[in-house]
Parts: sequence; structure tokens; C-alpha cells
Amino acid sequence: MNLSPVPGRRRRWPHVLAWAALAALVFVTAAHLATRPPAMPAFEKVRADWRPSEAWLYDRDGQLLDSERVNFERRRLAWVPLNDISPAVRTAVVQSEDRRFWSHGGVDWLAIASAARARLTILGGTGDRSRGASTLAMQLAAFLDPGLAQPGKRDWRTKLRQMRAGQALAEDWSHEQMLEAYFNLVPLRGEAQGIGAGAQSLFGKKPAELNRTDAALFAGLLPNPAADAEALGRRACRIAQAKDCSAIRAAAATLVSGEQAARFDPALAPHLAVRLLDQPGKRVKTTIDRRIQAAAIVALRRQLAGLGSDRVRDGAVVVLDNATGEVLAYVGGVGLKSTAASVDGANARRQAGSTLKPHLYAQVIEHGWLTAASILDDSPVQLDTASGLYVPKNYDHSFKGPVSVRHALASSLNVPAVRALVIDDVQQFRDRLWALGYHGLVEDGEYYGFSLALGSAEVSLVEQANAFRTFANQGRYTPVHFIRGEKADEARQIVSPAAAFIVGDILADASARADAFGADSALRLPFWAAAKTGTSKGMRDNWCIGWSDRFTVAVWVGNLEGDSMRAVSGTSGAAPVWRDVMLALHAGNPGKPPAMPEGVEARQIALPGTREPPRREYFLTGTAQTEMAAAPQAARRPRITSPVSGSVYALDPDIPIDRQRLAVIVSGSVAGYRLILDKKPLGDADAGQQILPRPGIHMLTLVDPGGRMIDRVRFTVR
Repeated sequence: MNLSPVPGRRRRWPHVLAWAALAALVFVTAAHLATRPPAMPAFEKVRADWRPSEAWLYDRDGQLLDSERVNFERRRLAWVPLNDISPAVRTAVVQSEDRRFWSHGGVDWLAIASAARARLTILGGTGDRSRGASTLAMQLAAFLDPGLAQPGKRDWRTKLRQMRAGQALAEDWSHEQMLEAYFNLVPLRGEAQGIGAGAQSLFGKKPAELNRTDAALFAGLLPNPAADAEALGRRACRIAQAKDCSAIRAAAATLVSGEQAARFDPALAPHLAVRLLDQPGKRVKTTIDRRIQAAAIVALRRQLAGLGSDRVRDGAVVVLDNATGEVLAYVGGVGLKSTAASVDGANARRQAGSTLKPHLYAQVIEHGWLTAASILDDSPVQLDTASGLYVPKNYDHSFKGPVSVRHALASSLNVPAVRALVIDDVQQFRDRLWALGYHGLVEDGEYYGFSLALGSAEVSLVEQANAFRTFANQGRYTPVHFIRGEKADEARQIVSPAAAFIVGDILADASARADAFGADSALRLPFWAAAKTGTSKGMRDNWCIGWSDRFTVAVWVGNLEGDSMRAVSGTSGAAPVWRDVMLALHAGNPGKPPAMPEGVEARQIALPGTREPPRREYFLTGTAQTEMAAAPQAARRPRITSPVSGSVYALDPDIPIDRQRLAVIVSGSVAGYRLILDKKPLGDADAGQQILPRPGIHMLTLVDPGGRMIDRVRFTVR
């Protein structure tokens, strides 16, 4: 038998081996390319790129005031360093998720072999499921690139890509860095991501405060964050290796119910946080003084609780530093039984009520048209306006007769204020308010009309505070500042120092306001302070704004939903809060009265014909008098007082027409003056003329002896 090898077969083996090697190379190359993972970022970049969903507000000294969630995709807090995480949590997570984490290089080959063996026994029907072989490094890689763990893709290629990515991380990152990043990136129950948000929302604690039971529950959530209480308790008990699991099961039930969620910030300025925090991770150091903020909250909460939610539900407080314009306190509301607690009461625009009167009187005093001793007539008045007849009334629906400007402003009388606006000019007053920062007044003066003197315009509490702060600064205006270190704007002189001083002296005069507010109202402090209250139409808003030598305090009380308050006035609503805050600000350091500026002189004044006793009064230099009295009727400007312009008269068909004559009344000295009706002479103005009315629109004119028109009214007969 010939056993020698066949020459052709011997020659084919090298070719077969070469082709096999080539095929293997191609397969390995293809597998390498197919399982190539994405590039992993450096730890420093991951940490630097971390963006919390929250932003934080701090007081002027760097203490936390409040926080605000800005990003609603996931809830993330600040990055938590590994050393700030409870050791119990670190141990529990490593033991349950990757027990050889500290010794392998991103892939646990022993775990993979164990998982493969378990898989084979399961397929053979002889084994049970065991834990997977995914390491913390592999899971972290999937957090960094979600493409490594797409839903529904658990094939061999995805697993190999995760393994290679985990190895890449282990080569470039330390184990401490991988574990720290894992804890901050891991998705948890609900919308929480990372141990910072998870510890707060799930356990009501900080990461460093989690105990062994918390650690077991935290680790138990990782495979299935949405697990029910029973499944979570069972897994946590196994992780804790506890003999008695009753406490763990109870804790799991509490966690799943969400009852332990907590806030770690003091929640002292939620409305300001909404106003200033607009970017995730933003940290704003404000001008707020934490002590003053807390005092304002306490004062407002105490007052609202005392009044009761059936009378008033909402309020706001703003405190300014007079010298710098820094906002020292900003309380947009205090909750309690508010039905609109998220609305910022300090920034909402509400009707100003009588709080605009000081600015009106300052303007007419500044122009020299009135002085603090000038007499205004507090008697019924009717004014013809573009929208009809305007008939202002006082708060108590009574009239005081002749009163001085001091008494009219201090007692907040409405009719004298309207008369002062007639002397001034509605457009000019509107422009003054705009210059003082009331930028909600976007219409011209004609739109607001004479009711602007009584605060028909809508303003915010911050605008109110800063406009009154202008008085404290001798008429100089600068914007307010919320941010610590913000550059101050250059001051603008809006009100003359002399007028600002006189108005301040009036608003600090307890005697002048005694008729309206009593001798010992909440506005009276044991040191110098000026204040003005106001109540809007329908009792919807109640204000008190005032200043001392160092601070301006503004308070609003009302119902943010717009319904009327019940039995709440200026001195019973906002003023007690103003008083409490002022007393807290000046504890141990009382306010001092301002020095009299140049351009002001003091003079003893008598006011015959009024109920006001002689007193020492302040005047602009050159306007002082020793006696002020109401002008006699004959000295007043002649005018038609009846019929009132804009009136509509209806004829009664059951009464004879000659018995429905309309009497004409003219005030002032009108000897030689004549009346003209519809361009036809009616007769002498002092002869007690009567009009025989005919249906239609009529024009009645008063002319002087020279034929010059002095007054004119239009009325309608139907």
C-alpha cells in the first residue's frame, strides 16, 4: 500500500488557511467597526456641562433665599461631589449593581461568564435568572450617550458597544470620577435625575443624610425606578440583608406615596425668584436683606391672619434703601388662604387710590400755584369731561368747606385734590407721574381725566415705593436695584427739593390728619416718618406708602382676584403692616426729620374762615403770607353753575311746559355780564334768568361787559 501524501492535497492546505485567516480578519474588522462605541467625553467636561433644572436666589450676604425650577424636562439639582454622598448609599449601589467595580477595567468578565452560564441553564430549563453583567461604567456610558441603550435594542451588538464604551471610560476616568458621575446622571423615580434631586424628592433629605434603609431603597430603585411598593421593598430588603424587613417595607410604601418630598431652601422670596431666575443653574445675588425680608413676611402674615380671609386674602410689601435704591425686602405674597398665591402682588398693577395725591400737590406747590396754607373749597363740584359729567366725592361722603392744602392732603380729601388738578393740568400731572416711574400710564392725560387725582390709574407696589422714595431724596429720582453690585444710574431732579420737603412735612403731620385718621392712628410712629394711605374704588385695593430718613416702605393689601374687601380701610388694612416694618427697621435707631432745604421759609400763619388754628407753616421762598382765607364769592371767577355742562333734562308730558322752566345760576360778581342762549340774548346774568326748555341740544354762554366769552355750558333737553 502506498502511504505517501498526495502532492495536490499538500499544496491546497496553505491556501485554505490563508483564506480562513482573511475571512477571520474581515469578520473581526467588521465586528470591530460594527461595535465601535461613540467617543466618551472627559469627566471635567461632563461636570462643567451639567445644568441643573433649578436656579438659586441669594440675599446680599450670600445666604440662600429661594430657588426656582426653570427647566421642566428633568428635575436636576446642583452637581453633588462624591464626598457629599452618604457612604451607605455608595456601598449599597456598588454591592447591588457592580460588586467588583473597584477592581475591573470597565467590564466585569467574571460577571459576563456567570450571566452566560445562567443564560444557558435557563435555556436548558435547569436554572433561574440571575443579575445582569452590566457594570456601572457601562451604565454610565449609556447615560452619557443614550444611543448606547435605545429602547427595544438589547442585542449582542448593543451590548458589545456598551462594553467597549465602559472600557474607554475606565481607561480615561478614575473609579471615583465614574461613581460620582453615575450618581449625578442616574435617572430616578418620576422626573428626578441624580442623587441630589432624588434624595430631596424621594427621601426629603440631602445626599449626605441618607441612612442604611434609605441606601437600600435607593439601590433598589435602580433596576426599575417605577417599581411598586411591594417589589421595591422586596429588593431593598435583599440588598440590606435584613432579617426583619417590616421597617424597609413601610419606608418603601412611604417613598412610593411621595409623602417625603421637601424643599431645602427657606422659600423667603418666591415671587422675586420667578422675576429674576430665568436660566437653569443661574445664581443671583440680590440686594435683599434677609432680616428685613423675614420681618416684612411676619408683619404681613400676622395682619392678614388677624383680618381673616373672609375680609382680605392677599398682601405685598416692598422696602427700599433711600440712598441707594436697593430693594431690601420684596414680599409678593405670603400664601395663607390666598386663592391666587402664585400672582406677584408687588409687581401687579392695581388702582392707586389716594396715593397719587402727594405727587399732584408737590407739582402745584412747586409751580407756586398753591402753598401748604392755600385754601381749597371742599364742597360739591361737577366737571364736564369727554366721557360725561364727573362728580367727585370724599371717602366719607361729607364735605368740610374751606380747608388748607395741608389739611386736604393730610386728611386725603378728594374734592380739593380734584380742584388742585383743575389748577394744574391733567396732561402735565400724567407726565409727572411717568417721570416718577409710573410706566403703566401709557395713555395721555385726556384718557384718565380728572379722576387721575383720585388714583384711577393702575400702578405697581414697586413703582409706588420708588416714587415716594423720590420725596425722601429731595426730589431726586433713580431706578430701583434688585441685583447686588449693579451700577447705580445718575439721579434726575423730578421734584424741587423745596416742594418735596413741604409735602413730606405735611404727610408726617399727625395733627393735620387727625380729623380723618384720629390722633393716634397706625401712621403715627415714635420718630419722624411721612406716610400716605389710599383705597381704590370698590374697596379692592388698600395702600400705605411712606418713608423715614433711611427707608421707604410700601404695603398693599387686597384680593388678587379683584373682589372687594370687607370692612378694611387704609389705617386698618395696610397701615399696621407699614408700622410694624418701620418699627423693625428703626429698632434702636429712630428716624430723624429732614433738614429744611434752600428755597423754603417758615412763617406763622392764621386761617380765618376755616376750622384750622393758627400754626407755623412752610412756604417756597417768596410765597409766604401771614393770613390765608377763602376768597369771597364776589372775588371768584364768574361762571355758570347751573345748568351743569353735559346734563340731560327730560320734559314731563303731564306737566305744562311753562311750569318746567330751568333756572340759570351764575356765581361770582356778574354785574354787567350777559347770558346768551343758542346765539340769542337771554338777558342780564344777575337777573335770575329762567329758560323755557325746548327739545334739542342747547348752548348757554356767559359774556362780560365787553362781549368776551367767560364760560359756556352745553345741555340737552328731551
